[in-house]
Amino acid sequence: MWRAFLNTLKVKELRNRLLFTALIIVLVRFASTIPCPGVDPAALAKYMDGVTKSAESSGGLMAMIDLFSGGALAHFALGALGIMPYITASIIMQLLVPVLPQLEKMQREGESGRQKISQYTRYLTILVCLVQGVMVAMAMVNPDKLGLPVPSEPLFTGNLTVFVCVTVVVITCTTMVFTWLGEQITERGIGNGVSLIITINIVSRLPHAIIELVEMAMKGVTPDGGTFRPVQLLLLLLVFCAVTAATILLSQGYRRVPIQMVRKTVGRQMMGGSTYMPLKVNFANVMPIIFAGAILMLPQSLFQYMAGKSGGIWMTLAQGFRHDGPGYTITYGVLILAFSFFWVANQFNPLQIADNLKKEGAYIPGIKPGQATADFLDGAMTRITAGGAVFLLALALFPMFLYNNFRIPFMVAQFFGGTSLLIMVGVVLDTMSQLESHLTMRHYDGFLKSGRLRSRSGN
Repeated sequence: MWRAFLNTLKVKELRNRLLFTALIIVLVRFASTIPCPGVDPAALAKYMDGVTKSAESSGGLMAMIDLFSGGALAHFALGALGIMPYITASIIMQLLVPVLPQLEKMQREGESGRQKISQYTRYLTILVCLVQGVMVAMAMVNPDKLGLPVPSEPLFTGNLTVFVCVTVVVITCTTMVFTWLGEQITERGIGNGVSLIITINIVSRLPHAIIELVEMAMKGVTPDGGTFRPVQLLLLLLVFCAVTAATILLSQGYRRVPIQMVRKTVGRQMMGGSTYMPLKVNFANVMPIIFAGAILMLPQSLFQYMAGKSGGIWMTLAQGFRHDGPGYTITYGVLILAFSFFWVANQFNPLQIADNLKKEGAYIPGIKPGQATADFLDGAMTRITAGGAVFLLALALFPMFLYNNFRIPFMVAQFFGGTSLLIMVGVVLDTMSQLESHLTMRHYDGFLKSGRLRSRSGN
């Protein structure tokens, strides 16, 4: 493997791509440390330190948002929103394509249609940035409206209207620049640029989590006063390796459906024969976790707001929907299962696949072409999705299990499953797959002596 990394530096094109990617990553991380205009850095650092270390649900939520922004939220930096608005807009567009005939027609037009959809996605990204930007700016002005503690001193200086307007413009422009930089990485660098930026933001918090774990082992206590011995640190490392291995299996696992193609002569070549169709175990990837987490932000904030007005049952619901509450955990699990099937039903079209196979003269052995093939694929995908959804649910709830039962800090527990680990594993495998392709094309040894890396698309 080390020889493969050295080989990447011997290929001029590959070396330039790696250097270009590294330069963009440095720029993104630099933008995550520059505070927005009008913010008092000292007051904000003191306030965010108390919020992220709080055991309340708002603390867990703020810690999660800060994780995906690579610490930019804690500094209220230019990249406070990161590139997540673009991800949100992309998900919305993917869901709308099968629903709106105009978008579906554009997708079938080929490259020109995909460019139009990409342009609409950018417009939608600006809209999402404006909405989220106003919410983030108002959170700095009135944190109590979002269920957050009231700061002991003002977090911003100057006129309120000017502060909100400037903040929205600055973080919106930064997000759009991040989006453009991500596209440049995809075109001129290595890996998927947008996914790589998110991964780098997550990985940037890993040293802080490791330091926190080591300090706990040396002091022998957790932040809430529980005991923590060095042997527990070793056990956590073993658990991390096991969970990472399970995540790789979930990301790479698929079922091979045999396909027989009618042999025919094209020019001087004989086409056809036996092949297979890969049906991914985790077809929805990380989307169900993202959807479930986004939806559960709403009832949590609503119940806290109503509890502050009248108390009573709203206070009970607010307590139950804390980040470590039973209501939150149960609802979170149900939503992950539901969205796993919803995403497959929305993105996987067995009728279209069966029709394409029939047009190409291909068929599944033992299954009649047409409707019978569609029914077979639908049933097979449903069974595969059921197993993958349960596996995904266990992976998503494991960080909560560590946080609730062993009082592992929220920032540390996030690396033991859930969205963070899925994104990191998927992006690393995808990037290594591209590096492997570049090396083998130039007759260099790849990262594996036997077998090969598969991209997340299953190709």
